[in-house]
Amino acid sequence: MNVKKFVMSFVFPITGLALLSESSVANNYHYDKLPPPSIDSNFYDNGNPAEAKVALGKFLFFDKILSGNKNISCATCHHGLTDTGDGLSLPVGEGARGIGVVRDTGSGPDAIHERVPRNAPPLFTLGAIEIDTLFHDGRVEIDATQLSGFSTPAGDDLPLILENVLAAQAMFPVTSATEMAGQMGENPVADAVAAGNLAGVGGVWAQLADRLRNIPEYVSMFTEAFGITADQITYAHAANAISAFERVTWRADNTPFDRFLRGDRKAMSKSARKGMRLFYGKAGCSGCHSGTYLTDMQFHAIGMPQIGQGKGHGEYGYEDMGRASVTGDADQRYQFRTPPLRNVALTGPWGHSGAFDTLEGIVRHHLDPEMSLDNYDCSTEPRLPSRADLDAHDCFVMNDPALVMNIKDANELGKKHLSEKKITYLMDFLHALTDPNSVDIRNDVPRRVPSGLSLVD
Repeated sequence: MNVKKFVMSFVFPITGLALLSESSVANNYHYDKLPPPSIDSNFYDNGNPAEAKVALGKFLFFDKILSGNKNISCATCHHGLTDTGDGLSLPVGEGARGIGVVRDTGSGPDAIHERVPRNAPPLFTLGAIEIDTLFHDGRVEIDATQLSGFSTPAGDDLPLILENVLAAQAMFPVTSATEMAGQMGENPVADAVAAGNLAGVGGVWAQLADRLRNIPEYVSMFTEAFGITADQITYAHAANAISAFERVTWRADNTPFDRFLRGDRKAMSKSARKGMRLFYGKAGCSGCHSGTYLTDMQFHAIGMPQIGQGKGHGEYGYEDMGRASVTGDADQRYQFRTPPLRNVALTGPWGHSGAFDTLEGIVRHHLDPEMSLDNYDCSTEPRLPSRADLDAHDCFVMNDPALVMNIKDANELGKKHLSEKKITYLMDFLHALTDPNSVDIRNDVPRRVPSGLSLVD
């Protein structure tokens, strides 16, 4: 028996890549480093959650009834028209108007108080079981030591019926004053947030469940999806439904790369295959972007520019310490979770603060983070709607050499050199991570929602 073929049959028992020529394996693609393909069993519910949950979750995701002032939905910052993000470096949350890059900061007493401090992450492939940690700082993650099964900011107050980590994540945007709840004094939900009452009587989640119980169409849908009566509806049920919608709608694993992993040799262009070799070889991308969904689910400091007011960390309250703010470990300052990369070409701006408005820009940053920090133009690079009082905060960190040096000192990436041609190959591979079914997702947006609230501002 041919020994090389025997070995390759174990390296790729599912993909069929053992059928590819041995010379290609040896000389061209670093196949020994490629992940297994994405398959149904990689996803919760085998990628097929109950249709009734998905239908309910779709309405909830787009319904402003879940916000304190009934003026913003989950979809506002994660919309089908903006590839499950919002197209901005930093979201313009509660109190603003519009969708995507034309969203403004609002006016008068209803205007936003500050920008949301971190970039709105895209929602593709988040239903994969490997994606066990969510938010840029990983503050929601699977944790078998917790009674709920998840480590979250709510601690022991987290409900025990959440079906997966994506559902656990869906519990929290409604508890943020800048994202969905509103400011203290504006509404009872916002007041509960200010009081730290998430799960108690009159808490955030109880108030939102009360709203849903008072909408007959939602009651019927919850009954169909979960077999419960109106008085049994909780916000945790809503979070489970939202998770089901996100998981099945934005699975996004039919990219050219995925088809290549499944054995289609012609799925990617020759240039993209060269880029793949760089990704898994000289460029070193797979050191962090590993596994089937191209993330190690770990935290890394890569010298990312800090835009906006951050999370209130540091001497001046403008920094974002990332994972260290969750763990308290000073060695994890400026570390952020490695993002999955399906549809990465669609989901700009990039970085935890949306610092780079082009994909090539953030790729080049990875090659030499310190030089990138030195040359970063905070006055032009971020995509942010302008308002004088907000603009005054946006570049505070990047205009302070000492604060920039702190980011540099924590950087883990060394300098790498790639020729312009090789950068082109790498970019072509990243574009091969785009699922054609995700290019036009307008139909993911419902025409109405059961609350009767407007889908637009």
